[in-house]
Amino acid sequence: MTSQFEPTDPNYRSRVTQSFAEQAIMQTIGASLLEVAPGHVEIGLPFALRLTQQDEFLHSGVSSTIMDSACGYAAFSLMPAGARVLTIEFKINLLAPAAGDRFRAIGKVRKPGRSVFVAEGELFAERDGGSKLVATMVATLMAVTANG
Repeated sequence: MTSQFEPTDPNYRSRVTQSFAEQAIMQTIGASLLEVAPGHVEIGLPFALRLTQQDEFLHSGVSSTIMDSACGYAAFSLMPAGARVLTIEFKINLLAPAAGDRFRAIGKVRKPGRSVFVAEGELFAERDGGSKLVATMVATLMAVTANG
């Protein structure tokens, strides 16, 4: 994956990986980090009946959770060492029922800033070698530093 962004911290990949490992919610739902590049993160999630709503589609709360993390870590990859990431707003569009054997959330930074970042997320449902876009997100994220 080539990126249009240059990370401020050369250790961005290990920072993202370590922070992801510390997210209990990602462990709880069974998500895994698939790809990390400057301004771009992908998270995978296998289908699990315990994560569905009444019609056995992936619950929209789980969809928003993995897209939020993908967007957040995409922004985090461009933040300086020592910064933490915090979501301050997001909007989700549910485009189709999230039915698949596996899901892939992709987060991409659209506008990096010194303290505020805008990212877009996409959620794909994968089944039988095919992939279908089922949800999108626009997120605003903040770099939290010791200076405020």
